[in-house]
Amino acid sequence: MASSSGVSSESSKLQNSGSDEDLNQVMDQRKRKRMLSNRESARRSRMRKQEHLTDLTAQIGLLTRDNNQIITSMNVTNQLYMKLEAENSVLRAQMDELTNRLQSLDDIMDCINSSKWIYEEEDNHNIIGGGDGFLNSWSTGFLNNQPIMASADMFMC
Repeated sequence: MASSSGVSSESSKLQNSGSDEDLNQVMDQRKRKRMLSNRESARRSRMRKQEHLTDLTAQIGLLTRDNNQIITSMNVTNQLYMKLEAENSVLRAQMDELTNRLQSLDDIMDCINSSKWIYEEEDNHNIIGGGDGFLNSWSTGFLNNQPIMASADMFMC
């Protein structure tokens, strides 16, 4: 029996060594398969990363172009604003000057109307001054032909 048990132990060693080799082959095969899978996954990851980088670069180009258009539009708008502000300033100055002239003319008219220099004849044909003919030139014909230029300090009441 000793010989049969020795044979069986040797055959089990042979079987164990065969199963170890099979196990090693299976492990190597799994390892190679995992390495290939990892390589493929890394390649896909690099491709996705490259696509993302390309998309971001294109987006940078679009945003830069849009930004430049906005800056150009802002510059044009600012120039137009400055032009309009200058025009408004001129118009305000003109308005102030005309307001002052109107006030001066109103003051003159108040001064003339408050004095007893002017009276009308009953037929309303002539305007007569206080004897010196000063206001004779203020007839309606004269007013229609020439503008009146005067200031308040010319007639101090």
